[in-house]
Amino acid sequence: MKLSRLYELAVKFGKERDPRKKEEFGSFEDTAVLFGSPDTDVRKIMVGIDIDVGELLLADKIRGSEGLDLVLAHHPQGAAAAHFYEVMRLQVDMLVKAGIEESTAREMIEERRLEVERRVMPQNHMRSTDAATILGLPFMCVHTPADNHVAYFLRKLFDREKPGKVQDILDLLDKIPEYEDARRNNSGPRVILGNPRRSAGRIFLEMTGGTEGNKDIYPNMYKAGVRTLVSMHLSEEHFKRVKDADLNVVIAGHVSSDTLGLNLLLDRIEEEEKLLTIDCSGFRRIRRNKR
Repeated sequence: MKLSRLYELAVKFGKERDPRKKEEFGSFEDTAVLFGSPDTDVRKIMVGIDIDVGELLLADKIRGSEGLDLVLAHHPQGAAAAHFYEVMRLQVDMLVKAGIEESTAREMIEERRLEVERRVMPQNHMRSTDAATILGLPFMCVHTPADNHVAYFLRKLFDREKPGKVQDILDLLDKIPEYEDARRNNSGPRVILGNPRRSAGRIFLEMTGGTEGNKDIYPNMYKAGVRTLVSMHLSEEHFKRVKDADLNVVIAGHVSSDTLGLNLLLDRIEEEEKLLTIDCSGFRRIRRNKR
């Protein structure tokens, strides 16, 4: 598979799982080929959740001994990291589907997007990309397309199984291999607010959209009928606000959720051509297709 084709498929499949209205669809600013010719043949890749200089040096060593065509990161690097906050606009559609007024959702997400932009501005985005360039090592990151897949997968699961109690959400997550693996490593899903015996009620999934949304949105969620938040992660500041809103909160897990999304996306990509993968940086390749 050509590197350009791998990128095209990641974007194509990411769009198919995107929560945005299709007529309003933007781009995936947090997904990019960071270094490498589009014509590069890709058969063997090293995949990790976070790829920094250390992982790239490891990849270069593997390339020299047994061959390697590409390093694939989940979290954005380089130019993709410098403006990843643009994808946060897709959270507007998520909130509207949850019953929040569109004008309120747009105002709150824009406020949070600008906050994240200010936080990102001083960061040294190019360290990993510069290292890949010096090493001559093809390098790519795929963020929101993968996150869209885990959000879609879990929404379909919850809609089908209709968990009645918060504990039922944990039980469903624990049956998913990526979360099973995380639990074995002491980082499995857990309830951080509410009681497992409480009613789950309406569930809001916070699994895609770049990063956490506006910390002041939780009372609006409660008014719209949401009773349980299922997230990859939650900052301490967000935790304090959601606690005041009396919502249940289930943290599915950050790396495990990212791994699930990447696996689902790679499964679809491999329907076209099988890839050999080397796992690193928290990622575990678990295939669901039969190829």
